[in-house]
Amino acid sequence: MKAIIYQKKGSPNQLQLQELEKPVPGAQEVLVKIHAVSPNAADYRAMQLGMIPKGKVFGSAIAGVVESAGHKIEHFKPGDCVIGDLSGVGFGGFAEYVLASEKALVHKPEKLTFEEAASLPVAATTALKALRDKGQLQPGQSVLLVGSGGGVGTFAVQLAKYYGAELTAVCSTQNLEKASSLGADFVIDYTQEDFTQNGKRYDLIIAINGNYSLLKFRKALNPKGTYVMVGGSLPQIFKSLLFGWLLSLGSKKMKSLSAKSNQQDLAFLAQLMEKQQIQAVIDHRYPFEKTAEAMSYLAQGHARGKTVITVL
Repeated sequence: MKAIIYQKKGSPNQLQLQELEKPVPGAQEVLVKIHAVSPNAADYRAMQLGMIPKGKVFGSAIAGVVESAGHKIEHFKPGDCVIGDLSGVGFGGFAEYVLASEKALVHKPEKLTFEEAASLPVAATTALKALRDKGQLQPGQSVLLVGSGGGVGTFAVQLAKYYGAELTAVCSTQNLEKASSLGADFVIDYTQEDFTQNGKRYDLIIAINGNYSLLKFRKALNPKGTYVMVGGSLPQIFKSLLFGWLLSLGSKKMKSLSAKSNQQDLAFLAQLMEKQQIQAVIDHRYPFEKTAEAMSYLAQGHARGKTVITVL
């Protein structure tokens, strides 16, 4: 099979197309023939930190068809269309085939394309956990979403509205129209306005990215408000982890999210997409052999929605 191998050293191009032996599932494994895979920040941040997945193959958000399954697999059989989140089971999605455990997979609704389905793992589940779990969002609350234009952001806009929030989206000029079309009640162009200076306060702030200090975020919260750091540069993430507890002394809470794969959440989001209550915003599509180019584009931080790689 063809796979994109990560070469940590010795090559200017760290992601290279190579031939590998097609894997054979063990008793508790499912072999999935991948049709589409969507790269996420989890992939390139792992590269930045020098982490190497098993088999040197990154890629966590997949959609495909079950090729074969071990004899102890109960819920999947050959021919089943599936969605998978491999972030908790060793990655491996930048390939024509991957082995996965049952807990990493859910059935793909028939109405969803493989590209739409591959956009859900990691991005949509991260948005869901930030709003529902860490943020404990309640209907009618005011939410500020900083970084609404990317994969997590476009899902977060839609999920905030699904849960009944009054949403203000902060994004670049090119993403204002998309944020409004997805349901944002108000939009702020960060190139024209500094939301930390307008005097408005929010019950929940979700920071997917943005070069603002933790103190400025805290000031923009209502009493008993919550701030959730979802992404950003590595220095931003480390600062949130180091100082968030100190700034949480009092009624305002400063939290960081480290999202983990969850089968129930992925199935729930697939159902929402099947019912057209959320949609995939796909910015760029790349053929499999241009996976390195797709990762480079994603790492620039300017994606308008999801980037998807077509494998089959």
